[in-house]
Amino acid sequence: MPESIFSEAERMRENSRFREALSLYKKAYKKYRAAGDRDGELGCLLSLGDTCRMIGDFPGAADAYIEALSLSKKRRERLMSADAMVGLGLSIRALGHWQKALKLFSDAKRIYREKSDRNGMAFSLWAEGGAFRVGGNIKNALRSFNAAKRIYESQGDDPDALRGIAYCLCGLGGVSRVAGLFDDSMEYYTSANRLLSSLKDRFGAAYSHCGMGNSFRMKGNYDKAMKHLKRAETLYLRIGDIVSYSYTLWSVGMTLMMEGKYERARGYFKKASANFRKTKDTRGIIYCRLASGEVSFLTGEVGRSKRLIAEALNDALRNRFALETCHSRALLDFVDSGKKNSACYKGIGLRLRFAPIPFNIP
Repeated sequence: MPESIFSEAERMRENSRFREALSLYKKAYKKYRAAGDRDGELGCLLSLGDTCRMIGDFPGAADAYIEALSLSKKRRERLMSADAMVGLGLSIRALGHWQKALKLFSDAKRIYREKSDRNGMAFSLWAEGGAFRVGGNIKNALRSFNAAKRIYESQGDDPDALRGIAYCLCGLGGVSRVAGLFDDSMEYYTSANRLLSSLKDRFGAAYSHCGMGNSFRMKGNYDKAMKHLKRAETLYLRIGDIVSYSYTLWSVGMTLMMEGKYERARGYFKKASANFRKTKDTRGIIYCRLASGEVSFLTGEVGRSKRLIAEALNDALRNRFALETCHSRALLDFVDSGKKNSACYKGIGLRLRFAPIPFNIP
């Protein structure tokens, strides 16, 4: 029976065993489809999308959500349409299309508001916060994450609400870091880690360990940074999330670079970049080019450094990534003229200040 297969898949997903869950969802989906059970089919498509997204298969996730959106509209399932919109938005946001993602989140919020679905509202606000961060709009990112957190906090000690609070804290931690508020970032991630560990959320634990590692990196405590980053690396690899794993590899590489271990750092950036190309993660590729550009400059390959950073700048401008544009311009100015330039950061309302290479990109 497809119901038992689907239930087992749900159990696997709850335990962060995403690849096993994905295989079971596909089996259940085929059986629901063959039986003409459109409700089962729709539920399976949403879960397939969620699971593909968790392992970094964003094109596959987008396909599942698009199919779910089409089916939910035919069946006039408004809340499921909203769920599919948020999932699709998260998938295309990861592929760099943050403006289209914001439109999907806005449409979903309208439905959740009409239906008085507070969980849906909170989740869409959390998703919106991440899209604003990708676009470099830090003020709106903070606003959305805080709004989502307030909704989750109003629901008491329900485990799902506590998990929602923790993920909002992770979002706030990331935004605070890129804004240059490193103490705030550490506080948010540490609080999230405590919550997620108590909930036995493996993915969330990995997320918060990575955030704590990056916070220690920004504060110059590279030993503690590496300890947390290596913990995140192990968990993400076990879970099968290639994208989060690759961002962690990038962070390990940055830590090694700041310690003067340039060749080891270069190896981490190369591995992360290859993964980002497979998953079509434009932002990840940009960060690897910037970091590799720094290492090239530090090892005397100035021409290669300029080329890599210029490529990163072109990609950042094309995708309207405000923060990555600032990183690229600041690095390129320094490589070209040796001058420190923090004007771009000020222009988007950040306290972040550019330091000479090696610049510890947050």
